[in-house]
Amino acid sequence: MKQFISILAMVAMAMADESSVQRLLIDATNHFTAKMFTEVAKENSGKSVVMSGFSAMAPLAQLGLASVGITHDEIFEVIALPNDNATKEVFSYVSQDVRSVKGVDLKIANRIFLPEDVELNEEFGVVSRDVFHSDIKQVDFVKNVEAAATINSWVEDNTNKRIKDLVDPLSLGHDTKAVLVNAIYFKGTWKKKFDSGLTTDRDFHVTKDKTIKVPTMAKTDDFKYGYSQELDAKLLEIFYEGEEASLLIVLPNQIDGLKALQEKLKDPSALEKATEKMYTTEVSVYLPKFKIETTINLVTVLKNMGIKTLFDDKKARLEKLLKNYDDGLYVSDAIQKAFIEVNEEGAEATVASVYVIYYRTDRAYVQNVQFDANRPFIFALKLKNILLFMGIYN
Repeated sequence: MKQFISILAMVAMAMADESSVQRLLIDATNHFTAKMFTEVAKENSGKSVVMSGFSAMAPLAQLGLASVGITHDEIFEVIALPNDNATKEVFSYVSQDVRSVKGVDLKIANRIFLPEDVELNEEFGVVSRDVFHSDIKQVDFVKNVEAAATINSWVEDNTNKRIKDLVDPLSLGHDTKAVLVNAIYFKGTWKKKFDSGLTTDRDFHVTKDKTIKVPTMAKTDDFKYGYSQELDAKLLEIFYEGEEASLLIVLPNQIDGLKALQEKLKDPSALEKATEKMYTTEVSVYLPKFKIETTINLVTVLKNMGIKTLFDDKKARLEKLLKNYDDGLYVSDAIQKAFIEVNEEGAEATVASVYVIYYRTDRAYVQNVQFDANRPFIFALKLKNILLFMGIYN
């Protein structure tokens, strides 16, 4: 009997640990995504955008574990994880639990490309393999066109051919010592599909003075719905098959309310607090079909977020990354390409983030409500309450 009680206690402790790791992942992702979304929206003012803080975080966390000193501190401050051990626990959880999602097609892949004469630091190599499930591919960066083609082909294979030409051959060369890439592919079918026969061209208010026609889906059914006085917005959550993934739409009450909403979402907890008040009710939904592709210069975005020395060839300290390179490594380029398409069947979204490492040389309650997304809105693709993608339909 004592043994049985001990086993139960151990199981309860394991569950508590998993719950705390999950909470740490959600909080860190919310924090990082809120900061990154603010910068990406600012860089793309007036445009529709899609981005993934989650995709940018994985290789950044790897680089954090390979860094020391101020470079290490800046990275961990921005990704909002307390230390190296917590980071390993969080991304081990991602590898084990987040990848297994009911009802949707999800692929998360990490790879490190290295020159043939370069090896990862042994400890970092073990962490990359066991925690991030990164595999390693050796290429000749001097043959930059062929090397870029190899990297881009891998990205295409892991994003259902949606992300092309992620790496520019001109960003590679003799001084390139490593390229870290993360790719995520998601495809989900709505739990309750929209009838394509009900899709019609409806008015969309780009601004108070400009209205255009856009193909708009329509459906009346039970949806998760909410109203947030703090955000001055309505919220709608549409679930995919399996109910572990969903698309969240945050619709400002005012036609010109997008900027004010973006300002409020700078608070990493604002969105989660608003979703806690949502409930299931019958809603008449009108939602535009849309397809968005965005290319993001992560160097500019991450510098504005507070990561500066990582990109400085004189100050970066990536001493734990490669064997025989204690000094001189820095990130010369960092790019993210993201894509999302939402239609009557569901949604397809994919993203790839790349970090190029150079070696320094001389160079309220309502019933029967209507949710009419006929003005610019913010959307988020969630996976087990983790923000996987976020964007603006403008």
